This record gives sequence, C-alpha cells and structure tokens, in this order.
Amino acid sequence: MDTLSTLDELRQQLLTQKICPNLAASATQLVMGDGNPDADIVFVGEAPGKAEDEQGLPFVGASGRFLNEMLEAAGLVRRDVYITNIVKYRPPNNRDPTPEEKREFWPYLMRQLEIINPKVVITLGRHSGMCFIPDLHISRDHGHARKVKYREHEFLVIPLYHPAAALYNGGMRQTLIDDFLAAAKLAETT
Repeated sequence: MDTLSTLDELRQQLLTQKICPNLAASATQLVMGDGNPDADIVFVGEAPGKAEDEQGLPFVGASGRFLNEMLEAAGLVRRDVYITNIVKYRPPNNRDPTPEEKREFWPYLMRQLEIINPKVVITLGRHSGMCFIPDLHISRDHGHARKVKYREHEFLVIPLYHPAAALYNGGMRQTLIDDFLAAAKLAETT
C-alpha cells in the first residue's frame, strides 16, 4: 500500500473511532493534513482555525499565507512538504485545544509521522512544540533541533514560533524566517 492510501486509511480510522466526539460535533469537518505524503519535512500546528475548518486544509488562513512565504524563501512550495495539526478538529471559538483533546489525537499524529517518515518535523508554536518537547520554552528553544523518540521511530524535531506570532508582532517576522531557513537547510542535509 502506498503512503497516500495508508494516510487515507488513518483518516478513516479517526472518523470511525469517533475521536473527540464533542469537538467533532462543533466542527465542520476533520482536517487531516495536506501536501506531499512522502515529504522530508512535516509541519505540525496545534489545531485548525476557522478558514481551515471551512476548507478542510491546514494553514490556509493568514498564518498559512505567511507559511507559504517562508516556504518560498526556502525555495519550497506546499506540495514539497506535509502540513498537519495535532488536533484534527477546530475547537469552538478558536480556543486552545485541551490537554485531553491533544492526548486523544496524539497517537494518530504519531502514526501520521510514522507513515510519512520525514527527515524533520517542524512544530509551529509552543503548544505543538510542547507535545514533542515537554520542557520547551519557545523563546529559548526556537530553531534548535532535538531528537524525539516515539516507539521505534526517532524524529528530528525543530520547534519554531507560530506564523501568527509574526502577524501580531512584526519584529518576530525575521526571527521566524531565519529559523525556518535554517530548519529547511537542516532537512536537506539530514
């Protein structure tokens, strides 16, 4: 079975097993992921927002446009990478997902990563970063790669600020771009 078919099978499991039914009931649809199922780089956000919930794709709102700019700066496009979130349904009113919601989706995210088997996992924001690196302090650790073991897989995880940080604080823009370019370069050489 190819990677895309295996990811589709995982998507069906999520729907069949009714993960986070209350969250699912308040969302329009499951937002599984998008991009190259054989990508060397996987981006992991926290949860879909309003635009993502409507379109069924991750990072398509304002943060997604900035992510696209960063990809372009690194000579990449969305179809070169894979983009997903820990939580696959939009929380009501764009609230942060609860720890319980993240725990319920965690094994499915990790299965996604096992299927894709990327060289680098780039977390976007402290919430997703802390799921992989519990002692993460995004202001201290952004851009610094760490190996994270999950069962028999080991992933190189690079936590970055969330693209929304640059939208709210223009001074963060260059930090994010610099970290992103370094992470993309690391993915090339790994």
